[in-house]
Amino acid sequence: MPSSIGFRPTAEDERILREAAQPGESTSDTLRRALRLLDHERWLQQFRADADALTGEDVNAEPEAW
Repeated sequence: MPSSIGFRPTAEDERILREAAQPGESTSDTLRRALRLLDHERWLQQFRADADALTGEDVNAEPEAW
């Protein structure tokens, strides 16, 4: 894994970075925050898919585990 990532932002990327940055936050901090939000969104998608797959599950019909 690279220790740093090169990135040439487009004009649209720069606009998004300016608007998304919190006061005192560096561009790197903004990008890190965005990556964590993206990771969380992927986690939520998997959570929703798992929940949809278990929609019909009736845990009361299963034997007690103890």
